[in-house]
Amino acid sequence: MAARSASAPSSAHPSSHQPLAERLRPRALGEVIGQQHVLGPGMPLRLAFESGRPHSCILWGPPGVGKTTIARLMADAFDAQFISISAVLGGVKDIREAVEQAQAARDGLMQQRTIVFVDEVHRFNKSQQDAFLPHVESGLFTFIGATTENPSFEVNSALLSRAAVYVLQPLSEEDLKRIVALAQAEQALPAIESVAIDRLVAYADGDARRLLNTLETLAMAAAQEKLTEITDAWLLKVLGERMRRYDKGGEQFYDTISALHKSVRGSDPDAALYWLVRMLDGGADPRYMARRLVRMAAEDIGLADPRALRLALDASEVYERLGSPEGELALAECVVYLAVAPKSNAVYKAYNAARAWVKQDGTRPVPMHLRNAPTQLMKELDYGKGYRYAHDEEGGFAAGENYLPEGMAEPGFYQPVERGLEIKIAQKMRDLRERNIAAADPDVQAPDTGV
Repeated sequence: MAARSASAPSSAHPSSHQPLAERLRPRALGEVIGQQHVLGPGMPLRLAFESGRPHSCILWGPPGVGKTTIARLMADAFDAQFISISAVLGGVKDIREAVEQAQAARDGLMQQRTIVFVDEVHRFNKSQQDAFLPHVESGLFTFIGATTENPSFEVNSALLSRAAVYVLQPLSEEDLKRIVALAQAEQALPAIESVAIDRLVAYADGDARRLLNTLETLAMAAAQEKLTEITDAWLLKVLGERMRRYDKGGEQFYDTISALHKSVRGSDPDAALYWLVRMLDGGADPRYMARRLVRMAAEDIGLADPRALRLALDASEVYERLGSPEGELALAECVVYLAVAPKSNAVYKAYNAARAWVKQDGTRPVPMHLRNAPTQLMKELDYGKGYRYAHDEEGGFAAGENYLPEGMAEPGFYQPVERGLEIKIAQKMRDLRERNIAAADPDVQAPDTGV
């Protein structure tokens, strides 16, 4: 959830017996902390509030960024009945009951609008999602879905086409510090050392709900011990294993990922596994780890074993399907494979060399024989004239053809290594180069490569 602004007065007086997250829940749009890219003045969601006409939408973002809060505020703004359904616990029966309640509100004396909020909507299957369609189309209720998953893949296209998608972002460090200040202003917890606040903010990792729940735990523990200030040392003692062992974005985090990457590059599967587990145990997001493994496969293995990149992508997909802890085994399998695979950074070096070349070089024109000629005028201007179609040539290779801009020497960006599949790639490149030389000089005997 996104807490209300510390500077905005509360429109109600919540009980101190309520959970802290509920006590600090925004009660007006102006109290929301974060999400100003959609809620700020002139931004899409703010304009939707101000229009006076609710519309169906999907709120897509990680946990604890305000999806439920925004949906509730929308219901308040439009004086609408708010019906909440959890896709994790609910089913068709809940949808049917929501329809009945919406009909009763529409046909009642007050003729009230209805907003149906579905949390974790991606958990509903296709038929359950389809059950909303006729009622959304008829205008019986406004549908708001909340999801942590990409709606392009998890929400039916028919429902998605009838709803605007708003992407919510993790709260910034500054946003989270404002929430801590708000909790202190509400006298919900004692003073906190700045170092301890920084640690709490890093632990929350953009999730306001996690931060507020942690603050509530600390407040109760501090009250029992009659503390007047929460120190960093006490914070670590109380929360123990719940705290990250390194701050996300901090020096130790990047030192550890560096150790993992270098262990893979150094072909040490035991060390690579150790650093992977250290990061997961320390609270690193497995999705982040999966992305880094994909990068390692492309950068350090490349075409020496092209299967490595596919396996890294498969491991990432497996984790998305299984989650923790089952999906982490796929990451471990990938780490071991990457560590023992033959290594090559030839493509990585070639790409960087090509980038450096293009950056310092002028914009060379595309040779006429390589240009596209979709119109008669272009053909009359000799676009594509003289191009040799490789498939029609012997061995599927147009020996002697030039594919670089005129006057540009062979740059030699890509230099395959003598490891793994690149051994064969290097041999093929040598053979093709010899055929090009032979085509330029008829006295040179071209090799019989079979390509």
